[in-house]
Amino acid sequence: MEHPTTTLARSITWTSSKQTYFTARLMVDRDLVDDCYRGYAYFRWADDVLDILAQSSEERISFIERQKDLIDRLYRKERPTDLATEETLIAELISHDKEKNSGLESFIRNFLAVLEFDAHRKGGLITQKELTWYASCLGKSVTDGIQYFVSNGYPYPIADNHYLAATAAHITHMLRDMVPDIANGFVNVPREYLETHGITPEDTDSPHFRAWVRERVNLARRCFREGKRYLDDLDVLRCKIVGHWYCARFEGILDTIERDDYSQRAAY
Repeated sequence: MEHPTTTLARSITWTSSKQTYFTARLMVDRDLVDDCYRGYAYFRWADDVLDILAQSSEERISFIERQKDLIDRLYRKERPTDLATEETLIAELISHDKEKNSGLESFIRNFLAVLEFDAHRKGGLITQKELTWYASCLGKSVTDGIQYFVSNGYPYPIADNHYLAATAAHITHMLRDMVPDIANGFVNVPREYLETHGITPEDTDSPHFRAWVRERVNLARRCFREGKRYLDDLDVLRCKIVGHWYCARFEGILDTIERDDYSQRAAY
């Protein structure tokens, strides 16, 4: 009989991201497909709670503290009885993690760290140091997640460019969502840059804002080049395909931003 979380995880993933749905179905290890859906669906739900459903800072912080405590308890082999329906997704996923300090745990804890940061910083400004950490943490989470679900157990090499493809994708993701993110209180332009040039987050068409976007596009391009070198050196064809497919999706957005002379669109 199908586990109750399986239908929920597939439904959330299908509704939220057809690319993720088919990537998991076609490329993830057969015995890990449903766990991949569970991981994506849980964090899609948690992100929506923080971005949309929580109406105050207190609600966001209370929510993320509950999720942190829940994940800690689950990794101690404790399973609370008062789980929300969506929390059963992460409970079932972690129950299948048999390896200490696994790629799955890295995926979960790094993604949670990013969400915790977002819960606290909404409505404020980000520093350059925080922005660098933010993209790197997300890049590590995504990469370790992919390499857990695709050819699990393969000794993926550690290198300086190990996480750069996913980091580049996240930099691009932030550029893609810049306008709606600002409207929702998430500003991903460093405080130092805004203050130095006397602009606000809403000045997206100003020369200084567009110059900053150009810098980020160039950084993403460099990270994509180095990250794809890592992918090309792998002996795991499915991971190469997933990685290059992931990169191509976001490199197309960079192309559009460049054609727009670094002016930001409300939607891409």
